Amino acid sequence: MKKEEKSQFIDSLAEQLKGANSFYLADTSTLNAATTSRLRRTCFKKNIQLQVVKNTLLQKAMERSGKSFEEFYPVLTGPTSIMFSEVANDPAKMIKEFRKAALKPSLKGAYVEECIYLGDNQLDVLINVKSKFELIGDLVGLLQSPAKNVISALQSGGNKLSGIVKTLSERPE
Repeated sequence: MKKEEKSQFIDSLAEQLKGANSFYLADTSTLNAATTSRLRRTCFKKNIQLQVVKNTLLQKAMERSGKSFEEFYPVLTGPTSIMFSEVANDPAKMIKEFRKAALKPSLKGAYVEECIYLGDNQLDVLINVKSKFELIGDLVGLLQSPAKNVISALQSGGNKLSGIVKTLSERPE
């Protein structure tokens, strides 16, 4: 790769990092061609962008992104793949599912909603991380719950009250 191409790649990757709410760094070494192809197909189906990057170029892109990614620098050794996804926990779920058949990919680190997770032992934690939209949905559900209870109590009470009034009015004096 020529110097100009490297610079363009670094700038492009820096823009992706800058705009990403979440990305995962994974080790995909020792995967044979068939397994790598299966991994790429799985990522494509789950709308996860998988890209193998050189660590030096990734580190330069992290520096240019304007965000604080210094904690990732120690894990940028050996082959590194970066996964971008709109849903924060999709790559973690995909990695866990994929490892049922293969030993790799292993998680080097993840950036999710401005939090940094390092190490493969964080995979289960990342699977349970809720996305921004899931949290908003939970909050809306919690806010609607008391209002629904009040409305249903008023409606059921109204039916009972009208039934009592009707019964009393039909009763002979």
